[in-house]
Order: sequence, then structure tokens, then C-alpha cells
Amino acid sequence: MHLDNSRRKIDRIDKKIVDILNERAKESLKIRRIKKRLKKGIFTPRREKDVYKKVLKRSKGPLSPGSIKAIYREIMSGSLALDKPLNVAYLGPEATFTHIAALRKFGASVDYLECKSIREVFTEVERGRADYGVVPIENSTEGAVNHTLDMFIDSELKICSEEYLPIKHNILSKHKRVSSIKKVYSHQQVFAQCRVWLEKNLPGVKMVSYASTSEAAHHATLGKGSAAIASELAAKEYGLNILARSIEDSSHNITRFLIMGTQEEEPTKDDKTSIVFSMKDRSGALHDALTAFKKNRINLTKIESRPSRLKAWEYYFFVDMEGHHKDKRVEKAISELGKGCTYLKVLGSYPIGK
Repeated sequence: MHLDNSRRKIDRIDKKIVDILNERAKESLKIRRIKKRLKKGIFTPRREKDVYKKVLKRSKGPLSPGSIKAIYREIMSGSLALDKPLNVAYLGPEATFTHIAALRKFGASVDYLECKSIREVFTEVERGRADYGVVPIENSTEGAVNHTLDMFIDSELKICSEEYLPIKHNILSKHKRVSSIKKVYSHQQVFAQCRVWLEKNLPGVKMVSYASTSEAAHHATLGKGSAAIASELAAKEYGLNILARSIEDSSHNITRFLIMGTQEEEPTKDDKTSIVFSMKDRSGALHDALTAFKKNRINLTKIESRPSRLKAWEYYFFVDMEGHHKDKRVEKAISELGKGCTYLKVLGSYPIGK
């Protein structure tokens, strides 16, 4: 009796939820059409961050903050798919960590375009075949993704958001026991990140490198005694059993991804700015350049150097800093920096990811 009463109550609540969701969608559609007339981007990271902040503050449980955020991610994803679905390019194939990061950012309702290379992701957005692109930029244990850095030098795309993804590696196989594994497939970097577990649990087993963890998972379905190190999503995608979870050596293995588009983002008061610059090779040049940030009290969160592809012994410096490039202190620091540079470009200002 009590069970039936509770279920009837849930049915009534579900009806209200569906009605409210559709009411919300109608307002979202109005906003989308206004943005279209104003030629503004469909996806607004500033608004996304504000929505998450408000709903998490209002929620008193029992749903966890993670559950609330996941629910609202799909609500907003549904709104992005109204009228004309959003198209998001990502470094594929499906079930890779970049694909997972894209899903975490945009949800399941938008259209995804799988790309074979980082260059292809940039090209698809630049040519208008995709609205946004998602690429890896750095890993907490492996460092920067140099190809992504190099692409930003020539591209006119703007960084509009970032996503941090904890990397969890799993042993996947058609078999049900680790003792049945004779060969393991994965990406070369993944083997390096799981060295301790592999030496302890699969000593002497042959390791075969593939271009992606998703491709490795596919090959694990083909041969007897085969396994792959890949994501939980890859296990679902290829029908594999998860024999061991989170086998990575470091529990703080996190990859940062960038979302690029064609439009600049407005300040949120909690932003990050990325720039790239180069200067003449002389003693103390980099020190002098960084003085502009110290003088204007700008906190730098990252600095990375890359050799120029055009001239030997010349370097590009990629810098992330706190603040938006329209903030007075940041604007002044960048202006002072530019006086001593042979090349300077603001890659984008965007809400700080968590």
C-alpha cells in the first residue's frame, strides 16, 4: 500500500518535471534565436558556469552535487540541440578520453564529429563544419600536448572553455580472469602510466601499442588471451569485461582539455587567459618579459616553451594567467609584454575549469 502510494506520488512529480523541462526548453529556444540574430555563439561557458553554481547552491540533497550537475548537463545539452543541433569535433575515435571530456562538457544531445588528428579538429571548426572543437592540452603526469600548442600559433580559433578529466585506466577483456591474459593493447603513454600494476600483475605479458585506447579496446575483442587498457566507456562500447579498475600508478592523473570556437567569451570574474609570444634571443629576454606580469600583480599558472618551426633556436612561449584579457591589469600587462615581443597573440579568455 505504502509502495503504491509513493509510486503514484513519483508519477505526479514526473509529470510536473516534464512540463517544467519543456517550459524551460521553450525559453532556451527563444534565447537561441536572439543569439542567432545577434550572431553570438550558441554555447556560452559563462552562462553554463553560472547555472551550475546556482543549482548546486539551491540543492539541499539527498542528491549529490555530482548527480545534480550530471542531470543539468543533459538538460542544457538538450537545449543546445534545439532548432539546429550543435556540432562538436573531437580527437577520436569514440570512447577515448577526449570523447569522454566532450560528453562531460556538452552532454549526449549534441552531434559529435570524430576526427583522426588534432589538426583535423582545428580544421573542422575553422571551416564551419563544427561549432566547437575539443582537444587535449596537458596531462598532470605526462606534460603538455605539443601538437595542440603548435596548432594555436597559426589558428585564429579562440579558447572558450576548459575541462579537467580524471584519467582512470582499466583492464578490459572478453575473458573473465586476469590470469587468462597473454597480450595487452593500449597507447604507449598509458603503459607508462600503469607500469607498477602491470609489472606486479602481468609480468612478462606482451604489450602492444596502438594510436588510441579505443583502437586498443577494439583489438582486444579479436584475439584469444587479449586485453586492453582503456576507459569504462570503451568497455561498454566494445562489450568487454572490466577485470581491474583504476590501475594507473598515480591517483592524481588528470588531463586538461580545451574547447575552441570562433567567438570570444565575456568576463566572469573567475577567468583564465592564454597567450603565446616570442621575442628576440638575447640575455635576460624572458625575465624582462615576465616582469610585466609581476609589476601588474598577475598570477601565471603555466608557462611552456616550444621551438619555432621556422627558425632554429627561436622559441614560442605559451602562458596561462589568472584574469580576463579585458581586465585592466591583465590588459596592461599584455600591452607592456608586447613592446618587447616579435610575436604576441591572445589565444582566449575563458571561465576557470574545476
